[in-house]
Amino acid sequence: MFKALLLTKTEEGSVQSSVTELDESQLPEGDVLVQVAHSTLNYKDGLAITGKAPVVRRYPMVPGIDFAGTVLESSDARYKKGDAVILNGWGVGESHWGGLAQKARVKADWLVPLPAGMTPSQAMSIGTAGYTAMLCVMALQDNGITPDRGPVLVTGGNGGVGSIAIALLSRLGFEVHASTGRLNEAEHLKALGAKELVDRSTLNAAGKPLQKERWAAAVDSVGSHTLANVCASIQYGGAVAACGLAQGMDFPATVAPFILRGVTLAGVDSVNAPYAKRVKAWDRLARELPPEVLASNTETIGLAAAAQTAARLLEGQVRGRVVVDVNA
Repeated sequence: MFKALLLTKTEEGSVQSSVTELDESQLPEGDVLVQVAHSTLNYKDGLAITGKAPVVRRYPMVPGIDFAGTVLESSDARYKKGDAVILNGWGVGESHWGGLAQKARVKADWLVPLPAGMTPSQAMSIGTAGYTAMLCVMALQDNGITPDRGPVLVTGGNGGVGSIAIALLSRLGFEVHASTGRLNEAEHLKALGAKELVDRSTLNAAGKPLQKERWAAAVDSVGSHTLANVCASIQYGGAVAACGLAQGMDFPATVAPFILRGVTLAGVDSVNAPYAKRVKAWDRLARELPPEVLASNTETIGLAAAAQTAARLLEGQVRGRVVVDVNA
């Protein structure tokens, strides 16, 4: 038996969550059984747990789109008992039972090794949000963005993706500007590496198709009008890495920035990224994010607090990252 946060759906259609005891035999099929040490709460987890959006494909469901832990059993030669592993994405926590539990059974293809020197707790202080932030940084670098090109904007600066993106970019020598609706968090954002703060209200409403060139590049986890305004404000030949839709899935923009300024809009997907890219991202995270940065940006909770914290997350009341100690 093991503990898990289980989501069920009532006949009326509302989602209910509870910490419950499950039997190992109830776990879905997979090549590898993992003893989960830590998971996280991401924006998508918040939507799943609260039922605010149809993230979950079937019920009952154990949410949690990522986890870190140790292999208990494996029928795949790539992993053996005792190996430390990480999982991000692949529909886990949506269509396949996820990481907010003490055990998980998953496909070996979905796992990557935990980098040497990184603890499971540190890995989940980064989590899917931080791993996505690194994929965004890699996308900007692949598009030729270097610190000498000018400042880089990070939207959603207080969120999971945004906070890690700020820390990564600043440590690579970039001048980072952070957009946020919580300007009272200025001290924290500057400690992460932001040099200048931008009030999100200046970006989240309809704007001109082409605006003053302000930034060499951007990491955007917000979408909608924010992404449109960001693209309209990128310098000639710049790039935007888009990875989220916190404001909305729509993109009310024109082609002007792309055909008149040669701006690149690079889509970043963390769910189905190929193995080699995943490993590269995690190895870089292990090298480039100091543990003290993670500690200052992380709140740790137990399974029992996950549902309440998920609601706070969606209300914009959570700063940085939330690690869930599933054994607490």
